[in-house]
Amino acid sequence: MQTISVKCKLQVPVELRSEIDRTLQGFAAACNQILDVANRENCWNTTKLHHKTYKAVREATGLKANHVCQAIRRVIGNAKAVKQIHKFRPTSINLDVRTFQYIEELQTVGVTLMCGRVKFKLSIGNYQLALLKGQSPTAATLNKTKQGDYYINICVDLPTDPNGRTPKVIGVDLGRRDIATTSTGKSWSGEQIQATRDRYSKVRANVQSKRTRNSRRLLRRFSGKEHRFQKWLNHNISKQLVQEAKQLNASLAFEDLTNIRESLNQKPRSKPERRRTNNWAFYQLRLFVGYKAKIAGVPVVFVPPAYTSQSCSRCGHIHPVKGKSYRNGKLFKCGHCGFEHDADVNAAMNIAALGVCVSNPESPGMSCQLEGQLFLFPISQI
Repeated sequence: MQTISVKCKLQVPVELRSEIDRTLQGFAAACNQILDVANRENCWNTTKLHHKTYKAVREATGLKANHVCQAIRRVIGNAKAVKQIHKFRPTSINLDVRTFQYIEELQTVGVTLMCGRVKFKLSIGNYQLALLKGQSPTAATLNKTKQGDYYINICVDLPTDPNGRTPKVIGVDLGRRDIATTSTGKSWSGEQIQATRDRYSKVRANVQSKRTRNSRRLLRRFSGKEHRFQKWLNHNISKQLVQEAKQLNASLAFEDLTNIRESLNQKPRSKPERRRTNNWAFYQLRLFVGYKAKIAGVPVVFVPPAYTSQSCSRCGHIHPVKGKSYRNGKLFKCGHCGFEHDADVNAAMNIAALGVCVSNPESPGMSCQLEGQLFLFPISQI
């Protein structure tokens, strides 16, 4: 099973908006109070933090019991996800089976607020209806947008197709010039997202230099736009990658780029280059591919990134001089066999070859040649 979030708009009467806002404010206040205790006493265990904060938070905020429990889980969850937690804002609240109910026949949801249980009609389309059909969800998140609209993200479990073994593998090379390039020759240019990031970077620098009263609000607004555009782009790319793999009955192979930011930041680079690298959302793309592939029954494997861009996909040869490569920008021309190809496609083909080794362990493996020596990549290292 794969859990996804279905975003649904709520039809909220005017007289109930203040009740939702009051509950959101109480939940944010509870999270901030719990966060202060956790920081002060260095306590990040859910059970211990519950005993330290539950009674005091309920008395201070007037929240329902399950809302306080969810606030504790929210603080602990955020602490595990990010290095530094900022103050919580009254924009969302977590709901569980005791504070949330989905009624399919009426297309309504019951939400427990500080004033009690309230039912809201859903304003959704056929896409959401299909995902929610026959579901009995037990968790959701109520959100308020900057425009003042209310949405509820309902968690549903979708059955996944079994991942069958297949000899076909599509290699995917990730980069900044081209966000993704496949071994089948498809690519998605990164020029648009790079131009968008550079534009917002200049706007942020201009706003920060003025230091007006509205600077913080404007910076948050620009950051949100940039993140939404990046998320939209990664959703589209991941969807097309999974669709192609499904049609060809193939696996998807990616380089394991864990800790790549740390290694790149150790190299001397200009400030713009450092910013562009740190804004590279390849991990988000990988996450989107992961859950979409699981639903579609497409296997995803990860391979070591060493020599994938330097090796010739035809003969496996590497430039004999250390620090040099046969790659020149977008062109790869092997000095051993004369093979010429798009450099990113050549890297994707090498990733696909390594992916075959992972998907089919009985295969002989992959090798590369350097200065007359043969280097093998055994299955145990892949």
